[in-house]
Amino acid sequence: MRGSCKDLRGSASRDPAGPPYLCLTPAALGPGVTSDKKEYPMRYRTLGPSGLLVSELCLGTMTFGGSGGMWGQIGQLQQDEADALVKAAVDAGINFIDTANVYAGGESERILGQSIRNLGIPRDDLVIATKVLGVMGEGPNARGASRAHIMAEAKASLARLQMDHIDLYQIHGFDPLTPITETLEALDTLVRQGHVRYIGLSNWAAWQIVKAVGIAEARKLAPILSLQAYYTLVGRDLEREIVPMLQSEGIGLMVWSPLAGGFLSGKYSDGTSSNEGRRASFDFPPVDLERGDAAIAVMREIAAAKGCTVAQVALAWLLHQPVVTSVIVGAKRIDQLQDNIRSTEVTLDAEDLAALDAVTRLPAEYPGWMLERQSQYRASHLPQKG
Repeated sequence: MRGSCKDLRGSASRDPAGPPYLCLTPAALGPGVTSDKKEYPMRYRTLGPSGLLVSELCLGTMTFGGSGGMWGQIGQLQQDEADALVKAAVDAGINFIDTANVYAGGESERILGQSIRNLGIPRDDLVIATKVLGVMGEGPNARGASRAHIMAEAKASLARLQMDHIDLYQIHGFDPLTPITETLEALDTLVRQGHVRYIGLSNWAAWQIVKAVGIAEARKLAPILSLQAYYTLVGRDLEREIVPMLQSEGIGLMVWSPLAGGFLSGKYSDGTSSNEGRRASFDFPPVDLERGDAAIAVMREIAAAKGCTVAQVALAWLLHQPVVTSVIVGAKRIDQLQDNIRSTEVTLDAEDLAALDAVTRLPAEYPGWMLERQSQYRASHLPQKG
């Protein structure tokens, strides 16, 4: 599943250890939205153990809809604004869009589905991902990963999206009450019925994912293709257990909040929180300010040398990580989205990556340091990379 690939123009992959990819122009996606905008070097990678190609950037739709509470703070984009963002994303070659049933109480799915219709984008030109787990009603079964909730919410999501199938259906978190087997069998039913093409997980621990993979294999259920998780330069906890597991199992990684809730946007520095931006009202995910400020200082130097932004450095770092399949980027304005898309043009050399790693590297933790020590006994016999 991993391997060295070349894009269609013959240039070597900047990430030869990562998932196979193709590099296409937006026009090559099909007869969808056309554009005279600049062609970004968008790459397409296979999602986990499948032949499904998804763009290395995925449009996030958490900003679609919402009029109050958390969703009002995050988004409030209405139909015409969402249409413009979807068009800008497709113009740039993005074919992957992520949403969830809980985003703005279902409004995000509804607005996204209508945007695709308004813009006349052929359904098969896009890979639509949504999620299920959160509270969608008053009853005790209107939440979780039970068969009852999954089947009901899949039907509801399809209605809101105005679609006959979901390309990637993800369990939005771990449900400690429902047996994993019940969850996986419900997802397999949806795949066999044609309502869902592929399945994924989000915010699961490594042991939970491996257990699910084993159950799916033993029972010959639909395989798990992907994990959606938080991963940034200032949030590298994933590297302790989850990244090695994903690489071992060949599971794809979709990254949410790649700018750490705006912390890596370049708006914040020296332990201060701005009165502008999302973190002013929704300070999430948590960030160690001391380590974060040190990281931003190095990122500013790299950005200045390359003529790009701090945010583009943050996104480019993720795109250089072999485990990453697609990075989810959301926005409220077209210029924000286009700035994020330009991260695909930023190349970080070995010196840049080493500097970023040095300032953000996690401290050694057991059993990691012991595993590394003992693995040296036979390291000389391991196959050489490259």
